Amino acid sequence: MRKKLVTISKRFLIVIMLMGILSLIFPTWTPGIRGENSISTMGQVEINGAGHEVMIRGTDRDNPILIFVHGGPGCSEIPYVRKYQEELEQHFTIVHYDQRGSGKSYHFLEDYSGLTTDVLVEDLLALTDYVTVELGQDKVSLVGHSFGTYIGTKAAAKAPDKFHAYIGIGQVADHVQSELDSLNYTLAQAKQAGHAEDVASLERLRVLVERGEKYTPRNMVRKYGGAARQIDENRDYILGFLFGPEYNALDVIRYFMGIQATQELLLKEESGDHLPELVEELEIPTYFVMGKYDYMTSVNAARKYFNVLEAPVKEFKVFEHSAHYPQFEEKEQFAAWLIETYKSILD
Repeated sequence: MRKKLVTISKRFLIVIMLMGILSLIFPTWTPGIRGENSISTMGQVEINGAGHEVMIRGTDRDNPILIFVHGGPGCSEIPYVRKYQEELEQHFTIVHYDQRGSGKSYHFLEDYSGLTTDVLVEDLLALTDYVTVELGQDKVSLVGHSFGTYIGTKAAAKAPDKFHAYIGIGQVADHVQSELDSLNYTLAQAKQAGHAEDVASLERLRVLVERGEKYTPRNMVRKYGGAARQIDENRDYILGFLFGPEYNALDVIRYFMGIQATQELLLKEESGDHLPELVEELEIPTYFVMGKYDYMTSVNAARKYFNVLEAPVKEFKVFEHSAHYPQFEEKEQFAAWLIETYKSILD
């Protein structure tokens, strides 16, 4: 009996190992959408000499195009974003892509040590050209999120003729101002909760945050509700990685290696070159969309930038029950706002 149990155990181990190997190379896809003119594609596209993963979804490929620019840096939203955009897919053709060096666009033999936001801007503009040709439309609207707003704002300023409008969700603004707002909020919440260790830890960072040398620790911002209120974004990633068809185990490895290779480099550039000093005017309708409780990119800093940014049409929209992810935390309200707003853009 003992020998048989050992044999079974070895077989079980072999099966697990084979399953693990298969999960590394298992083909990925995005589920289909019913409709004669629908589109649901995902795959590698060469953009500016580098392979980029591009996912396009919508019930009607002739609907207006929205290109979403993910944040992080390096934090692709492809693994889980479908659960939040079903309504938007009824009205728009939605494009998500993994930026150079991020997620499925991370390639093991490529050197990312020279990556800059200007390179990512050029990639985005080239992607825009690809999408407009692929879908037979002249222009798209650009939707940046978090760090993606840094890329998106610069792209909209550089090539306004390519876009109907720019929408910045969790808009990046003055780095130091935003981090001080984040620090003060987190400190206040820690004091209110009576968490003396957190208070002491945060207070030690104040001088470094004021100098622009440190961020308010993101684990603290999350702990005190300044990242998400209505969703668990980390859980979304885990479930997407484990059960979503868009990523396999090898892609998860790429995801984390991409963050390691590019995040610190790009954040250093963003913190040193403040966006309000780089882009003072946009020539297209411009919308800043913020969650009231966002302290990853503070509402206060974004509003100060909005007030001095010149644009032909501007709106500052605050969602009252959200933090850094209003497009997910209040997805129905966000979709309704975006659909109505887009009508005015095209009028």
